[in-house]
Amino acid sequence: MPVTPDHLEALLSRADDRLLLNRWLPPQEGIVPRVRIGRRWVSVLWALPIGAAFLVALIAIAQSLRELPGVQAFIKAYPGIAQGAPSIDSGFPWWLQVQHFANMVFMLFIIRAGVQILADHPRLYWRRDSTPGTDWFRFQKPVPKGRVWTSRDDSVTIPAWLGIPGVRHSIGLARWWHFSINLLWVINGVLFYVLLFSTDQWRRLVPLTWGVFPAALSTTLQYASLNFPVDHSWTRYNGLQQLSYFVTVFIAAPVSIVTGLLQSPAISNRLGGLGRLLNRQAMRSVHFISFAWFVFFILGHGVMVFVTGLRENTNHMFAGVENDTWAGFPLFLLAMVILAAAWLFASPLTLRHARLVQRTGGFMIGWLKALAEHGDPRSQLSDKDISPFLWPNGTMPDSAEYDALLANDFAAYRLRISGLVEAPRAFSLAELKAMAKQEQITCHFCIQGWSGVAKWGGVPMREILELVRPTPAARYVVFYSLADGADGGRYYDVHQLFNMRHDLTILAYEMNGAPLNVLHGAPLRLRCENELGFKMVKWIAAIEFVDDFAHLGAGQGGYNEDHEFYGYRMPI
Repeated sequence: MPVTPDHLEALLSRADDRLLLNRWLPPQEGIVPRVRIGRRWVSVLWALPIGAAFLVALIAIAQSLRELPGVQAFIKAYPGIAQGAPSIDSGFPWWLQVQHFANMVFMLFIIRAGVQILADHPRLYWRRDSTPGTDWFRFQKPVPKGRVWTSRDDSVTIPAWLGIPGVRHSIGLARWWHFSINLLWVINGVLFYVLLFSTDQWRRLVPLTWGVFPAALSTTLQYASLNFPVDHSWTRYNGLQQLSYFVTVFIAAPVSIVTGLLQSPAISNRLGGLGRLLNRQAMRSVHFISFAWFVFFILGHGVMVFVTGLRENTNHMFAGVENDTWAGFPLFLLAMVILAAAWLFASPLTLRHARLVQRTGGFMIGWLKALAEHGDPRSQLSDKDISPFLWPNGTMPDSAEYDALLANDFAAYRLRISGLVEAPRAFSLAELKAMAKQEQITCHFCIQGWSGVAKWGGVPMREILELVRPTPAARYVVFYSLADGADGGRYYDVHQLFNMRHDLTILAYEMNGAPLNVLHGAPLRLRCENELGFKMVKWIAAIEFVDDFAHLGAGQGGYNEDHEFYGYRMPI
């Protein structure tokens, strides 16, 4: 049977609006997280006994130091609040209480979704590429040798109480949670900055004197010795509080936002040389370190709320009062109940209403992703940047049709282009290779988090457009694969027509100067450098120009969009 779009449309499969565990990737446990120090991998569990021993030693040392006259004089001179630090007259206003609660909710879900995303490629690197053995952090075993091991194989299961939705390779849904809540968090943060600097509250967080450093050292000694400083947080934070809040609000938060955006192909490639320096894997690592800071801050902050005076602290932040009552404690309990309920229901809700999560995320941030597609996906990489390894991914073709094409070195292959075009065509591989060839060295960004640089050679898609001449009604370009997807049914993906005119959008038949191999999409694959990797269909069978894609598959714009709830436009 000829390979035509009409024929391939019939091979597309519908998809359920729920995440069905019996049809999903089976669970796979990871390992205890490890950090590479030199050539040795060290379990992070060592942090528990080491941390406990350090804490005991710190308390003992701090108590001993406080007996020294010089230290006593130092604490008397710097009791905790930096000399010259201004007093706050407004206490904790209602808007600060509301934003504090909102920020608490947002951060917990951002962290949960972030852990789920990290579990899809549970390795961190500093170099641009993701070559096995160069990672510095992982919670997965070493990549096995002597077999094909895809990045999908490498993903691990995260418990539902920790991740969202707590199912292996559910990164599509986790990203909707992560980015949507991030947008709300950023909006809340911008509003917080505005209100902070339009009132006297900024003085609480921003150090105005170098005395904050000896004050922070003094309060550290007092806390560590378990003889806490007098609390004046209603009017002023002590030095340690001020520095920790300043780092969290004005350093860690912006760093998290910037490093998250720099993991985008559209943004990173557009930055050219700066994108090379601030490469995706380095940004993933810094993003993770920022994440670790937030986890540490939240845990430390929570502990201090209880040990330094639960009544006073809850009165301040949940009731906005400074008195001896328990006015804030019931509100604190209510907030914890709301948090616990949201935490418990998030994963079950996501599994049952996965399509709703996808559509809600698309509504909230789809427009932002769409804007990024209009950037120039430039490349300033050279031969020396080519990665020694590029992770394979996807379900390879498994049919007699493909085997026959492969056995004959694709001599009988035909790329059929039809739909809303004035001149439908069918190109042999030899005809495609006879056209003007374009080579480009670009970085591949996988949705799972890995990346790698390769040199691609092929036909510019804009040349194909000139030959087939899309009609004015054509808005989208559908790429059909010779391979099926993981859940059955033919793999496909849809692109905006304008995105096919980018200078770096090509139909590649070469990789690193050699014919494209089967693992990476032979005989032909799409390269569209401002999109994530799953949009670049491998083993291309046919191309169709359409005015809409609602009739294709489950109508979401691609196989992974239908079956795994990915986003249709994914330059971020």
